Amino acid sequence: MKNNTLQSILSMKKIINISIALVFLLMIVPSRLSYSTVVPKEPATDKFSHPISKASNMRVANKNTRSDYQPIVLSKSKEYGIDWRLIMAIIDQESKFDENAVSEKGAQGLMQLMPNTQMDVANSLDNSFNPQGNIDIGINYFSKLYRLFESSTDENRISLALAAYNAGPSRIYDAQDIAAYLGEDPFSWRAIQNALPLLSKRYNTLHQSIWDGGKPRNGYFGSSRQTIFYVKSVNKYRTQENSVTLFTPAL
Repeated sequence: MKNNTLQSILSMKKIINISIALVFLLMIVPSRLSYSTVVPKEPATDKFSHPISKASNMRVANKNTRSDYQPIVLSKSKEYGIDWRLIMAIIDQESKFDENAVSEKGAQGLMQLMPNTQMDVANSLDNSFNPQGNIDIGINYFSKLYRLFESSTDENRISLALAAYNAGPSRIYDAQDIAAYLGEDPFSWRAIQNALPLLSKRYNTLHQSIWDGGKPRNGYFGSSRQTIFYVKSVNKYRTQENSVTLFTPAL
C-alpha cells in the first residue's frame, strides 16, 4: 500500500515538473524568437565601376555639381587639344564629379589619378585633390595615351586610350600581341576588346605560343570585363553629349 502511494507521489511530481517545463518553454521561446537577428543584405554594387572607399566620406562633403567643373574642363581640354565632352565623360565614370573621391587602390580626385601616374606627369602631388590640378594632370596623361595609338583611326584611338587609362597601356600592348597573333587588327578596339580576356591565366597554352616567357610580358590580367565596361560607359556618355569633334589639334 505504501509502495503504491509513493509511486503515485513520484508520478505527480513528474507531471508537475513536465508542466512547469512546458510553461517555461511557452514563455521564453517566443521572446527569443522575437529578438532573432536579421542580417541585412549588402548594398548592390557595380563590380565593374571603380570602388570608392569610405575615406572619401570622411572628408567634407563635396557640394559641387557637374556644371561647376565645366569651365575648368573647357579651358584645360582646349589647352591639350581634347574634346571637353570626352573629359566630362571620363570624370563622370571615374568619380561622379566628386573631387574628394579616393578609390580602394588609392586613385585620387575627379579623374582618379594614381600617385605614380601623378608623379610621372607632375613634379609633386600637391594638386591631387585640387580640381584644377587634378584635371590638368588627368588630361595631360590622357593626351599622352592617345598619342600612343597613332596608327588607329580616331574612334579606335579614343577607345584604346580609354582602355589604357583604365587598365594601363602595358595591358593594351599585350592584347595587341594576341590580336596580331590571331590575325586580327591590333589597332582596332574590337580586336583588342576580344583579346583582353585572353590575357587571363586560363589561356596559358596560348601565351606559350606568343611569348618566349610563356606568359604576357606584363603579367596575367583578370580585369578585362571591367576595362571593356569602362570604355563602353565612357563612350556612351560622350555620345549623349552630342560630341562631334572628339580630338582637335591644340591651338
